[in-house]
Parts: sequence; C-alpha cells; structure tokens
Amino acid sequence: MKIIVLGAGQVGSTVAQSLASEDNDVTVVDTNEQVLRDLGARLDLGTVCGAASYPDVLRRAGAEDADMIIAATDSDETNIVAMQVAYSLFHTPQKIARVRSVEYTRERNLFNNDHIPINVLISPEQLVTDHIQRIIEHPGALQVIDFADGLVRLVGVSVQEGAPMANQPMARLTGLLGDIEARVVAIYRDEDSIIADGNTVVEVDDVVFYLGNRKHTSTIMEQFHHDELPVRSVMIAGAGNIGFRLAQKLERNYNVKVVEADKSRNDFAAGELSYALVLQGDAANHDLLAEENVSETDVFCALTNDDEANILSAMLAKRMGARKIMSLINRPAYVDLVERDIIDVAISPQQITIGALLTHIRRGDVVAVHSLRKGRAEALEGVAHGDEETSKLVGRTIADIDLPSSAAIGAVVRGEEVLIAHHDLVIEAEDHLIVLITNKQQIHDVEVLFQVGVTFI
Repeated sequence: MKIIVLGAGQVGSTVAQSLASEDNDVTVVDTNEQVLRDLGARLDLGTVCGAASYPDVLRRAGAEDADMIIAATDSDETNIVAMQVAYSLFHTPQKIARVRSVEYTRERNLFNNDHIPINVLISPEQLVTDHIQRIIEHPGALQVIDFADGLVRLVGVSVQEGAPMANQPMARLTGLLGDIEARVVAIYRDEDSIIADGNTVVEVDDVVFYLGNRKHTSTIMEQFHHDELPVRSVMIAGAGNIGFRLAQKLERNYNVKVVEADKSRNDFAAGELSYALVLQGDAANHDLLAEENVSETDVFCALTNDDEANILSAMLAKRMGARKIMSLINRPAYVDLVERDIIDVAISPQQITIGALLTHIRRGDVVAVHSLRKGRAEALEGVAHGDEETSKLVGRTIADIDLPSSAAIGAVVRGEEVLIAHHDLVIEAEDHLIVLITNKQQIHDVEVLFQVGVTFI
C-alpha cells in the first residue's frame, strides 16, 4: 500500500517503522527536518518537510495516488484539516486521524463524509485508559486484550513461584482446569518466544500468553499466578487526559486517589470527579505518599506526560510498599531499563495506538490487531470467508492450515460460541479466528490466509 504518515513524533514514527518493515510504500511528513533526516537514515521510507495540512505538502508526499493517509501530529486541528484537504483535493480512499480532545470525540456525528471526512478516528488516551482498566480488573496480568466483542480474552501473565503450573509441562494445564478450556499461544522466556506443546515445561518468570472465554480468564490465570489479592485501592499520579479518564472509570468501584501538581488541572479534576480524592502535590514527594498511605495501595499508576517524573514516582511508590506499579512510558529505551525490575507494567501509548491503526491496514478481513512485546509480536482477529475452493481456511482442520512457524491459532468464535483451537477443529465460513504471531516478518503470510480467491462472489 502507498501510505502517508503525518507527524514524526512517537506515534507517527512507530507507525511508519512498522509499516515500512512490511514492504509498504511509506512517506512521512513533519516540520522537523532533523527528525525526518534521522528517520530516513534508519528506515526504508520517504520524507517530506512541511506543514501536514498544506495541500502542496501533501501533494509532494504523493497524496494524489495514496491509498491511505494517517494523521498523527500532536495537533488535533492539523490532523482534522489535513483529512479535509485529502478528501476534497485528492479523494484519498482511507483517512485515519488521531484526535485527542474529548471536546471533538464526544460529538458522534461530527466525523463522516458529510461533515469532517475521517474514516477512522483514533483516540490514544481512550485506548490507553481502557488498556489500564483491563489490567487493574485482572490482578497479576501484564496485558489483557479483548477479541470478538469481548467474548474472548488474550492475557499475558508472569509465572509465579509456587503456582500450580510453575515448573510443570503444559499437558498438566488440562487436568488443572477440568471442564474449562484454554490455549497457551506463546511463552516468552527472557526475550525468546516459544510455541508451546504438551511437553513444554513452564518456568518461573516466564511470560505466558493464553486465550480463553472471557468468563474463565481469572480461573486460568490462577494456574500461573496464584496469590494475587483483589484490587481495592488505586493511586493515580497525574490528572491529565489519561489519569483523569482512568479516575472517572474506576472511582465508583475502587478507592481512588489522584495526585496532580498543576493547580488548574487539580481544580478541574476535583470539580469533575464525584468519588475520587484529588490531592494537589508532587507524586514523587516522599512525605505526601507516606501521608496518603501509599504502602497500603494496591495499584500505583504513574500517568503524567513526563517519562522521568513517572519513573521517579513509580520507583518511590514501589520502595515505599505499593503492591503493583504501572507507569506510562513513551520512550522505548526507558522501558527496557525499568520494566520488571522497577515497574511491573510499562504502558507504551504508541504500541497501544499502533494496534488500532494496523487493524485498518491489514489485508484480508482482519477486524482487530494488537501489538505485543514492544511491537515484536502481534495478535489479530480475522474472519474466514468463502468456501473450500476459494478459501485457504474454510473446510480445513486447524492442523491442515498452512500457518507460518511463528503463528498459532488460539480460538475460533462461531456466532456467540467460543471454541478453543484443537488440531481437528474444522473452520467454517464466517468464523472469527484469533491468531498470535511472534515473528512480525511472517504477518503477511497470515494475512494471505484471510483473503479469498477471485472466484468468490
């Protein structure tokens, strides 16, 4: 595909890197010439320096015959105007824009071809908020992803010493779960991925990704991470877009405290939140955290716009006894330094956002994509169409599907029924398949499976 990415910030550059690595024709537009020069030196893509919403800049980037434009600048207004220009002048088929302000996104009928022509609206703050909420609702989880309208969940969990599955072969899981079915689709040991079979021994500190019916995910998790207490109290550092939204989501069901240094933002949050306690101050202040009993906090979330401030407050909260630490970190290099040793869950906005973008770029009928393991792996939901003659999936057992070596089908959703994948399960037309791919170089081979032959009508 010929794709133009507007904005070379964290999200834009990460999206561009992912798309360029998959042999797409990518051009990045930004006003910072040095950033573009660095990006062009690292990646096989084109660059254009200029304002992303200017018609001539878009023309120089190739908008006249582009398949897709992704507007990911830091300005909502620039993104919106760029989409209008792309629609009016270049008739770009697919237009995806990042729009952050709730003042825009709350207007449901604003974004369509009759008004502001954006095909897909991406709100990173909302995506990140939902991501954090799911992890809080599953104590012990490192990542929780929904598929098939919430019928199926993919959960990543670190294997704990003393858990029923610790140092046990995978074949033991069936006996432990009884009538509950689950499928382990990948195991990560340090940075190495393992496609598990019945003889694979699960070791302490492995990160296990499993798929199961949503209502059973907690029971399955207990086999790998067994002594996690339920979450009752949450402390949030930062009342920005993400921190405030998370407090709104949680305040009715948890004891929520929000710490915000900026007085105007503090006053806004205090006026809008009904049950959460809002405190003005520095979340990296030892005395403030001690006074607010951070040692008895179940989850501490550092969600300011400053990576360094998030890491400092998270380190302090952990040292003072907070049970689980989550931190928003934009720079990938920082994640490698602090994750697991200092922070239990590092949250990367660009990796969460890129999954939502990739959903609309994948070939075949791919309805959901999620980026995993800092972008090195991917989980997707695709729909099988056609018949035995036109489809590479329909009418075949899972064992007979020509999957690449790094891919595993974990579950099949047929209507409202969740079928955990077994080698003899036959795929039917309109089944939704949940697939995990640990090697991104093989994603195209998976996409091809969801395409139908030319004779399909």
